[in-house]
Amino acid sequence: MSLTDKAIEQIRELIRTGELPPGSKLPPEPDLAAQLGLSRNLAREAVKALAVARVLEVKRGDGTYVTSLQASVLLEGLGGAVELLQADAGALLDLMEVRRLLEPAATAVAATRVTDEQLAGIKHHLDAMREARDDVELLNVHDAAFHRAVVEATGNESLLALLEGVSGRTLRARVWRGRADVQVATRTVMEHEAIYAALAARDATLSQAAALLHVSSTEQWLREHIESESLPSATSANSG
Repeated sequence: MSLTDKAIEQIRELIRTGELPPGSKLPPEPDLAAQLGLSRNLAREAVKALAVARVLEVKRGDGTYVTSLQASVLLEGLGGAVELLQADAGALLDLMEVRRLLEPAATAVAATRVTDEQLAGIKHHLDAMREARDDVELLNVHDAAFHRAVVEATGNESLLALLEGVSGRTLRARVWRGRADVQVATRTVMEHEAIYAALAARDATLSQAAALLHVSSTEQWLREHIESESLPSATSANSG
């Protein structure tokens, strides 16, 4: 463990023990360094690292504060980390597998908790997808919003943050699919209609099955195109 890592761990320990609770202000840098027995440079580097990790927030001219430490804040950087993964087909398939493991289960939970208002929001994105059949980019925007609204209905912030992080990358897969397959819009809308119908019926088992079918369909398409080496290159993917 490097000296900076040790410094980071010391500050984390202050947070874990409650000496620095959520929302609290850290001592000035010289005092923090003295309290932890560190040089000011090490204390500064540790604070920077924890700020990147969303554990601390540096407010210029005011000081450094512990964030709310809520899942939505701490996991906010996941999407950015996922984007830095090696941009190859294998990494994308790994992410699709994670999505396949999590999203159907989340959809099943949503079926038992979704409110009428939330259901209306989900239907709004479904209707928008129907209207955007000929516009792949817009279709994908509402596709992503549809899934976010479903997971939001679970009321589980950690699950939402995790799936948002994964879907940021898999959104490209949906764009590729739409560009390569002229029939994808019809199939995509039909798959989402099945998910919505199951949610409206508050049927957890059917909701999970419909979501699994949808995610698996995209994953299978990717596998087939990877095997035929017809998937767009990482360069074109990053621009999509």
